[in-house]
Amino acid sequence: MGPSPWSRRMTGLVDDIWKNARVETPFGRIPTLNVEVNGDLLQAGARLYWFTGREKYLDWTLRLGDYFLLGTNHPTRDLERLRLRDHGCEVINGLAELYVAAKHARPEKAAQYRQPIHEMFDRILDSGRNGHGMLYDWFNPKTGAHSQGLCDTWGYDFDGFYTVHLLDQVPAYREAARKAMEHLEASYSGYDWENGSADGYADSIEGAINLLNRESIPSAARWVDTEMRVMWAMQKPDGVIEGWHGDGNFARTSIMYALWKTQGVHVEPWRADVHAGAVMDNGRLLVSITAGKPWKGRLLFDHPRHRDNLHLPMDYPRINQFPEWFTVQAGSRYAIRDGSGPGRSHTGRQLMKGVPLSLGGGEQVRLQVGAQEK
Repeated sequence: MGPSPWSRRMTGLVDDIWKNARVETPFGRIPTLNVEVNGDLLQAGARLYWFTGREKYLDWTLRLGDYFLLGTNHPTRDLERLRLRDHGCEVINGLAELYVAAKHARPEKAAQYRQPIHEMFDRILDSGRNGHGMLYDWFNPKTGAHSQGLCDTWGYDFDGFYTVHLLDQVPAYREAARKAMEHLEASYSGYDWENGSADGYADSIEGAINLLNRESIPSAARWVDTEMRVMWAMQKPDGVIEGWHGDGNFARTSIMYALWKTQGVHVEPWRADVHAGAVMDNGRLLVSITAGKPWKGRLLFDHPRHRDNLHLPMDYPRINQFPEWFTVQAGSRYAIRDGSGPGRSHTGRQLMKGVPLSLGGGEQVRLQVGAQEK
């Protein structure tokens, strides 16, 4: 979203957490020894460094990177139980996020991290997954012993694998994510991720959507469609799902699914009877919009939020992100066609602000959007 009251509140919280860091380590004080919280701080600190441009966020986060990768707390070399599901997966992805920051801003530190972070991922691939490539809830990196259950946050972990692949070009890390996705439809349709909880479905579906944004696997896309219907069926008539904060995961995953099915386009003003959907076809965006009653408004397009809002150096997969699908560049020109004609020319900036659109009751409008030919 960019700067907002929420981002100001978040930076204040992170500042206070580090101001009260009390745990002494050879690398400086850190706020806690709790693995989950440290994973959250790795993610928040790496992102806040880019968002704010303030070196202190990277300096603080590097303390955690040193603690896990350069000291005696390496996730797979030193721990006897590495949790891959939620409350443990955060540190795996968080170290990958820090690696991105180090690669672009502190290359000498990234050089120190390369071997230990590869060692962590290699050991997880060696003993932390089943024959389908799906990750266990936990495993013992020293003995290879593991849980019987599989983690619903498998995609969160593979976000980290995929990120390091993008940085270091490690084919095994990309293929690990693809292997798990390729087995979803055949082996995990209707799978009970978390004892019937919508939270388990949300986390698993979210992981798949995030990776589908990078890797097109038709069977995985079909799996997401079917599992979303299973999850949505858990919502009660009053809108409540299970009545705890995990209901927020249900909402977030639903938003992620809607962004995928619309490719990031939306209408303003919103109205319940106005339906929009979009797909990519040979480099063109095909958009369909219908309205139950006459409607007049604007059709808005997405932009590279990772760059424009967060100022990230690359769009790497991140836990809980809202992926970008069809995005427009402010200075580029695009053609919008509603038939076989030459189309109307718009700049990307105009598409972001919204193009006028009106529909009659029961009417469907179909548009083709693509880069304007020079």
